[in-house]
Amino acid sequence: MNVFRILGDVSHLLAIIILLLQILKSKSCAGISGKSQILFALVFTTRYLDLFTTFISVYNTVMKVIFLICAYITVYMIYVKFRKTFDSENDSFRLEFLLVPVTGLSFLENHSFTPLEILWTFSIYLESVAILPQLFMISKTGEAETITTHYLFFLGLYRALYIANWVWRYYTENFYDQIAVVSGVVQTIFYCDFFYLYVTKVLKGKKLSLPMPV
Repeated sequence: MNVFRILGDVSHLLAIIILLLQILKSKSCAGISGKSQILFALVFTTRYLDLFTTFISVYNTVMKVIFLICAYITVYMIYVKFRKTFDSENDSFRLEFLLVPVTGLSFLENHSFTPLEILWTFSIYLESVAILPQLFMISKTGEAETITTHYLFFLGLYRALYIANWVWRYYTENFYDQIAVVSGVVQTIFYCDFFYLYVTKVLKGKKLSLPMPV
């Protein structure tokens, strides 16, 4: 395990903690896409089924369990505990537009045609597009709360650090996973415009706002 992967995991965990603290502190999930959080919970569930079959390390197991618990706590906060504050009208992205092609692709392009491998591949493909409902919601409302932008920044940073991790592993271990790398690059591309706005606006104390769709 190298420093890029550890920093990536820390960034990912920090993003989730920021989101949970935002919800708990404000007692509101306004501006947060519940659909994106459902997709992330599905990502972790299908990816970490190997918890029941394979032990890699204490660190690996603990991180997987933490991500699973946090994902379902977030979904519970949005759809149960603070459901009255949930903006369902603007969280209107059609999930079938992501789930159907991702499911089909995971059957067509995978490392081996076994249930666990197909589900792992499904999770990789789904993670690359799971943030789209959140970005769609921001584009629809025209703005995002500062804490939400911090969450998105660290989520994007996690993917960028994992790209560095893959580059490092390629040069030091001659390891290359095409499915993970391509999906990670696609996901990072989705964050590019957001990174620019984050640096030019949010870090200067301005609220992130976007042009309203016509």
